[in-house]
Amino acid sequence: MSTVAEIEKAIQKLTPQEIKAVADWLQEFREEMWGQQIDADARAGKLGKFIAKAKADSRAGKARPFP
Repeated sequence: MSTVAEIEKAIQKLTPQEIKAVADWLQEFREEMWGQQIDADARAGKLGKFIAKAKADSRAGKARPFP
């Protein structure tokens, strides 16, 4: 049995409160991974063209306020 299958089976045995706690933790973990990826992309220069376009659009009056 794979680790994923084992985890899925274990989750099925949890109480609703425990499932919520696991889901909350997993969401937080995914957000942390996303943040690390954005940081890595920024350090690698992968976001430069998007930043330049945003600045150009702002200077050209094409930007609108963020809600």
